[in-house]
Amino acid sequence: MDSEKLRSLLKKVEDHEMSTEEALSELKDFSFQDLEYAKIDHHRELRTGYPEIIFCQGKTIEQLRGIIEAMLAKGSDVVGTRADKEVFESIKDLDPAFVYYEKARIFSLQKKKPNIPETKICVVTAGTSDIPVAEEAAVIAEVLGNNVERIFDVGVAGIHRLMSKLDIIKQSRAVIVVAGMEGALASIVGGLIDKPIIAVPTSVGYGANFGGISALLAMLNSCAGGVSVVNIDNGFGAGYYASMINKI
Repeated sequence: MDSEKLRSLLKKVEDHEMSTEEALSELKDFSFQDLEYAKIDHHRELRTGYPEIIFCQGKTIEQLRGIIEAMLAKGSDVVGTRADKEVFESIKDLDPAFVYYEKARIFSLQKKKPNIPETKICVVTAGTSDIPVAEEAAVIAEVLGNNVERIFDVGVAGIHRLMSKLDIIKQSRAVIVVAGMEGALASIVGGLIDKPIIAVPTSVGYGANFGGISALLAMLNSCAGGVSVVNIDNGFGAGYYASMINKI
């Protein structure tokens, strides 16, 4: 509940359009709403500029529907990550305006028009196999109100592919580099441009990749300045962080 809604609530009490008891009932969920299995943070957007985003993995359909219904009742935008098609089919009846991004495994419902800066975020992948994680990053950045440029399959095995797109990458405000295997692409890009880089290691790779640990360690040990690193396969974290940079 923001300050405008609070003023509206107080005016209703003053004008006898709402009883004190009804107003107190509304205020009960002022900061968060306790559903027992979830505590919905209705004030997150006021504090951080972005609404609470639902991590769907591990939640039951009943829990997800309860969370979404509570958010819709407050007029909130709703975004869910790590949601497969079956999950989306189970919740889409709650509002016909829901949109599903299958590659990114994200659903969203946006009632508020975000302020989109002219600057953009660039999402770069080493290989085609990294695209699902890259799409999670790209879609989150777009949903949060950013222009996103996608450049896929420009890994170090054919570095000339990256060089052909370097002018586009240099024009961005922040760059998300998504790579599995040995994770070298983030260091290469970091040595070529003057923009902040968010490196995303993926679990793509053969046995010694250890489910993304080799890429994670390579990115953490990058000798290129200006490279920050999120967790393995954490496209959401990269897209969110890039949005914060782009809107400074």
